[in-house]
Amino acid sequence: MTGDRSTGGTVGSAQTRDGLQLRTYEWPAVGESRAHLLLVHGIAEHAGRYPHVASRLAAAGITTHSYDQRGFGKSAGRRGYVDRWSQYHDDVEDRLAAVRVASHGLPVVLYGHSMGGLTVLGYTLADPPRPLPDLLVLSAPAIDAIVPRWKRRLAAVLSSVVPRFAVANAFPKGGLSSDPAVEVTYLADPVRVPRTTARLGLSLFREQARVQAILARGGPLPVPTYLVHGADDPIVPEWASRSLEGRANVTRRVYPGLRHETHNEPSGGAVIDDTTRWILDHIEKTATR
Repeated sequence: MTGDRSTGGTVGSAQTRDGLQLRTYEWPAVGESRAHLLLVHGIAEHAGRYPHVASRLAAAGITTHSYDQRGFGKSAGRRGYVDRWSQYHDDVEDRLAAVRVASHGLPVVLYGHSMGGLTVLGYTLADPPRPLPDLLVLSAPAIDAIVPRWKRRLAAVLSSVVPRFAVANAFPKGGLSSDPAVEVTYLADPVRVPRTTARLGLSLFREQARVQAILARGGPLPVPTYLVHGADDPIVPEWASRSLEGRANVTRRVYPGLRHETHNEPSGGAVIDDTTRWILDHIEKTATR
């Protein structure tokens, strides 16, 4: 790995099972490491948007790892495209295994935002089962979303005929954060992927349906889970994660007035600190049993 001043951590690369090169990141814990965390970003973005999150976690003793998902950021792959959703799970499994080795027996946390939240939640609910993290953190997980029926039908048709046909992403103005600078910076980001292919869109809809069906059966999640959602999120509305409220093994925290990227709100530092506190408290409780 090599130093990268733009992220405040170190960058490197890893190869996927099907031969793609992924850009990887690591922010070592300040002082003694108490846990390792793998962060999975959302659609149309990349892990390079998370150094402030990772640095804050690292300052609390949580070594943080991340990567640009295939087809996003500085990783290889057709932009905004995936052959099959399980490839995302393959990548999570392989990166999680690498983090597990690097952790030398310390607890390992899997963290996902938005589409990344759907990815990691679906990963923990995979059939057949995949190797699990010790803890799970979900940030505005895209379990559901407001999508017109015609768009869903169109995605199904286009995915069969022209799977690489790409449609512009439509995020509502001010939807990311109440801080206007966040959207300005996001729109000016040369590495963001502003379009989503028909194949990825259909794969996402199908994964949402699969996860919803599993959650509808009730029961606890397989690992202790902390869920964060902004009450005023217009991209993945708060109700999309409401099915996890009160479920065994889940702590759900809804922040009044916050939007999709709670970590990028003016009060984002406090949101990250709340997440950090949950992680460390849970680790401490587990260690004393």
